[in-house]
Amino acid sequence: MKKLSIVLFFLLFTGLLFALEGTNPPKNKLTVAFYNVENLFDTIKTEGFRDEDFTLEGRYGWNSERYFKKIHDLGRVISELNPERLPEIVGLCEVENADVLSDLIQSDFLKAGGYRIIHETGPDARGIDVALIYRKEFFQYISHSTIPVRFDFAPDSRTRDILYVKGMASETDTFHLFVNHWSSRRGGEAQTEPRRIVAAMKLRVAVDSLLSVNPKAKILIMGDFNDEPTNTSIFSFLNANNKRKNYTNEELYNLMYDLHNLHDEGSYFFRGNWNMLDQIIVSRAFLQAGNGFYMGYDDGRIFRAPWKMTVRESDSAEFPFRTFAGGEYLGGVSDHLPVYVILTHD
Repeated sequence: MKKLSIVLFFLLFTGLLFALEGTNPPKNKLTVAFYNVENLFDTIKTEGFRDEDFTLEGRYGWNSERYFKKIHDLGRVISELNPERLPEIVGLCEVENADVLSDLIQSDFLKAGGYRIIHETGPDARGIDVALIYRKEFFQYISHSTIPVRFDFAPDSRTRDILYVKGMASETDTFHLFVNHWSSRRGGEAQTEPRRIVAAMKLRVAVDSLLSVNPKAKILIMGDFNDEPTNTSIFSFLNANNKRKNYTNEELYNLMYDLHNLHDEGSYFFRGNWNMLDQIIVSRAFLQAGNGFYMGYDDGRIFRAPWKMTVRESDSAEFPFRTFAGGEYLGGVSDHLPVYVILTHD
């Protein structure tokens, strides 16, 4: 009887340990993600911005039911990025305001995460901004600011600011995060490329400023760049590539570069082809073990859920199930797939 009691105690104690580990997993992993959530608007008109299509009277038929379905679906996608626990840091773009972010982090799938919001209203004419949500238990906010992107050749044109966030991911691990949404290709890729080059130059100045103070600064750049890893803006002006040797400290590493070279990989599907518009780019310090959180060269990921986050038409490739197409409501989650990386602390 005594031996049986000892066995039962051991089994109960082991089960308790597993249960505690499931609810409070160790803090040696950290998930950082970026997601273009495709026009996350509320239903209320905001003066000074062209958001009337996404109001109750607007031509898109946007209403509370459709809005909260989108909130629910986006929360589900974000919650499934890491099967072990909710992601700790998520950059977002195409969000209208702090109210929609508040609804998102309070949705059924995310409310247990204790997320906080970093957002500033930007100058985009439609009123879409970049933002960051983070779990305060795992990331300690220090400060944030915005980097305006203006064009001397088009002074009346307005686009999204770059969001810079500084915080601590451990007692000694400082992160410098940049969230981007560069100008679109509407009007032609070549015709609009100068706008994205300007954004790259603005961002590069900020990166160089950090590296000049600390050559081992941990810098993580994420966003929808509306350019691919091999385009001039990212490859040349931002100086981000896929070199694994013979690189300088100033050369950034693009986690999505090698995935971009695969035929059937991408974060955005356009005219029958995958594009790698959404990317995560890091300074070399993030690729070196022995100094807090780090990642591997091949750790960049694109997330596709097994449920209806993507669709397939006839014999075409599977592509993101978007919310709208040409103004017609389809009911999908987003026209982009999220990208992410899971860091390890040594």
